[in-house]
Amino acid sequence: MKNNFQKTLLFISVAVLLLGSFAFIFLYQKINDNNQKTQQSTISLQTEARRRDDIASLDRVLQKIVPDRTLLESHFIKSSDVVPFLNMIEKLAKEAGVSSQIDSVDTKVDNSGLIVNLKASGRFEAIYKFLTLLENSPYVLDFASMDIHRLSSPVTSDKNVKNASWEAVFKIQLLSFIS
Repeated sequence: MKNNFQKTLLFISVAVLLLGSFAFIFLYQKINDNNQKTQQSTISLQTEARRRDDIASLDRVLQKIVPDRTLLESHFIKSSDVVPFLNMIEKLAKEAGVSSQIDSVDTKVDNSGLIVNLKASGRFEAIYKFLTLLENSPYVLDFASMDIHRLSSPVTSDKNVKNASWEAVFKIQLLSFIS
C-alpha cells in the first residue's frame, strides 16, 4: 500500500505540476497580450498628444498672424464684395473733385478679374488726381484703356483754359479679384 500511496502522490504531484505549468503559460501569454495592448495604447496616446500639441501650436501661430492675414485679405475682393470696391471708386472720385459714373461691371470670361468701365468728368487736375488715387489704391488694378479729352471748346484766355471741362473714360481691370 505504501507503494500505491507513493505512486498516487507522485501522480498528484505531476498533475499539480502540469496544471501549474499550464496556468503559468496561460497567464504569461495573457500578460504578454496585455503588454502589447498597453504599448499600442501608449503609442496611440503619444500620437494623439503630439497631434493635439501640433494643433495648439498651429492655433497659436494663426492667432499671431491674424492682423497680417486681415491686411492681406483687404487687398483682395471676393465676388460678393464688389459693392464696397465700387463705393471706394466713387469715394476717390469725390475726394479728387470729379464726378464719376460707373457704366458697367463685368467679370472676365475665366473669372480671373473684374472689369469696370467708368467715366469721370471735371477739371484736368482733378481727373489726374483721381487717376493717381486709383493707381495708389490697395488693389491691383490694370488700366486696360483710358481716354481723356476736353469737353469745352478752347478759349484763348489762360483763365478759361485752366477751368475747361475734361472727361476721362477708364476701362479698369481688378486683378486682385477672387470669384
